Amino acid sequence: MPISKPVLIAGAVTLALALGAAVLVSSTLRRPEVPTWPPSPAGPREVGGARVGPVVYTVDASAPEVWRYFDFSSGSLVESPGPLGWDLAFRRFAVIVNGGEGFAGEGGVVDLGDVAFGDVARAPEGAYEGSAAGRDSVNAVLQRWYDYGFATHLLTPKPRVYVVRTADGRFAKLAFLSYYCPGARPGCVTFRYVYEGGGGRDLGR
Repeated sequence: MPISKPVLIAGAVTLALALGAAVLVSSTLRRPEVPTWPPSPAGPREVGGARVGPVVYTVDASAPEVWRYFDFSSGSLVESPGPLGWDLAFRRFAVIVNGGEGFAGEGGVVDLGDVAFGDVARAPEGAYEGSAAGRDSVNAVLQRWYDYGFATHLLTPKPRVYVVRTADGRFAKLAFLSYYCPGARPGCVTFRYVYEGGGGRDLGR
């Protein structure tokens, strides 16, 4: 029995709708492009009392069992630092400061929220959150520096600016830019910072 014209039209419409839905689902599931940076070379160089930045620095923190230590006063990763020889430590997506119970430094951090990096001209007064030492050391403020996409399985930095009090009580502002190395390999934490080596609270730039 020949198929009637209305049935053919209905079938064609159904097929078109199914194809459109498939294209929509496919585009939704496709992983978006992410910004990537290669790891910055380690090259500690003391800056003294200078104000430094803005500087973009990338830490390869991809090893799941190894903390990588960054020192603002030398603008670099440092290997096997002393108790006060580092300010931030990175392991995968975990970031801590050198301060709090169980740490030798005076470090802490405050979240200034969704503000423009250049608009933060001064480190605020008040309490700075230290880290909590343990098997999995954490910092309650920096624990939330990213959003996780359940559909894409990608980490995206939140558009926030943080002010860090360093291990020796100086100040820096920073914003996270990416979590990905070239080739979209996870574990490269990239951040922008301005550091005041002179001991004041001015962070303009």
